[in-house]
Amino acid sequence: QVQLVESGGGVVQAGDSLRLSCEASGRSFSRYLMGWFRQAPGKEREFVAAVSRSSTTTNYGDSVKGRFTISKDNAKNTVYLQMTSLRPEDTGVYHCAASTRAWGDGEIFNFAEPYDYWGQGTQVNVSS
Repeated sequence: QVQLVESGGGVVQAGDSLRLSCEASGRSFSRYLMGWFRQAPGKEREFVAAVSRSSTTTNYGDSVKGRFTISKDNAKNTVYLQMTSLRPEDTGVYHCAASTRAWGDGEIFNFAEPYDYWGQGTQVNVSS
């Protein structure tokens, strides 16, 4: 069983930056493909970003491309989401997720189903 704990959320103004962190328990972090998803009140869960288990490949949702950056530090068992130029529509609960189902080091999943483990989430509020 893997536990994922997110941190770094908060209340910011439009245009500000935040960095979210997600620390994983266990010793197999380098084997996990990691993703970030978010959910706003009344809306469906949305894919934000993913990084392959070897960090060779990243993928982003259209709404965050060019503003968010995902990175993975296997030595620290941590995945990060650097968010810049934040907008009110970025408001939501951000969850990190881990997948053990990648076939190759560069494989990416940009949908929720293949992710096996999920964190409880961290709230991000962006005011206009």
